[in-house]
Amino acid sequence: MQTVKEYIAQHKDRFINELINLLKIPSVSADPAYNQDVLNTADTIKESLEKAGCDIVEICETPGYPIVYGEKIIDPNLPTVLVYGHYDVQPADPIELWTSPPFEPVIKKTDIHPEGAIFARGACDDKGQMYMHVKALEYMTNTGNLPCNVKFMIEGEEEVGSESLAWFVPRNKEKLANDVILISDTGMIANDIPSITTGLRGLSYVEVEVTGPNRDLHSGLYGGAVANPINILTKMIASLHDENNHITIPGFYDKVEELSREERDEMAKAPFSLEDYKNALDIDYVHGEAGYTTNERNSIRPTLDVNGIWGGYTGEGAKTVIASKAYAKISMRLVPGQEWVEITELFKKHFESIAPKSVKVEVKPHHGGQGYVTPIDNIGYQAASKAYQETFGVTPIPQRSGGSIPIVALFEQELKSKTILMGFGLNSDAIHSPNEHFGVWNYLKGIETIPYFYQYFTELSK
Repeated sequence: MQTVKEYIAQHKDRFINELINLLKIPSVSADPAYNQDVLNTADTIKESLEKAGCDIVEICETPGYPIVYGEKIIDPNLPTVLVYGHYDVQPADPIELWTSPPFEPVIKKTDIHPEGAIFARGACDDKGQMYMHVKALEYMTNTGNLPCNVKFMIEGEEEVGSESLAWFVPRNKEKLANDVILISDTGMIANDIPSITTGLRGLSYVEVEVTGPNRDLHSGLYGGAVANPINILTKMIASLHDENNHITIPGFYDKVEELSREERDEMAKAPFSLEDYKNALDIDYVHGEAGYTTNERNSIRPTLDVNGIWGGYTGEGAKTVIASKAYAKISMRLVPGQEWVEITELFKKHFESIAPKSVKVEVKPHHGGQGYVTPIDNIGYQAASKAYQETFGVTPIPQRSGGSIPIVALFEQELKSKTILMGFGLNSDAIHSPNEHFGVWNYLKGIETIPYFYQYFTELSK
């Protein structure tokens, strides 16, 4: 019987070309201008699942973008793996910082990816990683190596909060019934140091608007006599951190889980070079909350960051104006224990309270989600660990991630099953940034590793 390595070697070029064609579709869920492209991507995923061997594939309508559902049930008495992924991508802006067009995928060699990486928006997050599962299914069905049942749930709104998925899941519990959920939307430490993500941070995302005068004003005639919303907004934002980079919102840390010294020492065993980290980002110094290491700051501690800020005149040349309004988008990454709705309300109350009387402030919540921790003593994690050992030759390291997949906590709440996060991307793959890419080696290694998860999960479930 053909091995997965042999199958990948035989079909390597096709696997890469199929992903490239998928990446050409600009499925930007945040921008209504790409509405048809998002829908076209859903159709492409449906066709791919049918070709890979699913017996049933449906485009499931929701209040927003559709969910692609597929299944192959070989025996109701066998375990069922539910694969989750998303087919939408982040906006590509700023376009001018891309070295090649974001929706014209190209393969380039890099120091980290000497075999080449596919440069395109969505290459790693999440089209490339999601599509690994489609090709893994193709291998298992075409060679008779599928040991259990599989279902797919691929959504089109992950990058804007998964609101329609939160609507869909509670209404389709029977359809989605499973024994474990498998996701590849995270990363690993390095190509020779595989890791399994065991924790995700939650998220609260808001937009703030500060309004001063009823129109833009001449800065000479009115400067110094009328509140400048941009000046005030920047001062308000600056006050959200103290001199130790501790967030100053009252009650923000009340439910933060404090890890023991022993747990922090275990985390510190993961290979990490601060110098390599700084060099990769072209920075001289790191920055963050006092009393914590870089890896702790971006995984087990909550954060508050401005994601965008604007107002007034930003065109070429000069325009001496006091803007009527100023805006900012702010994200707060939360740790398990923090409730995102509660944190959003704490932020709103505090931000409004620190505004001077000379301006009006409006806080608009966008979306959010809970953090998640999966134990390493369940059979799902053990199956994933054995799968990595099989293909990488070493035991993967459990690692908490700084990123968020807000829907994961809902899965456990509604479907009563654990989620296993088998990521194959790298932190250097520039997800959400210009020049996002995904190593060809990583893409193919994911396709090679995933079938072993099915094998070991089925064996451990007996």
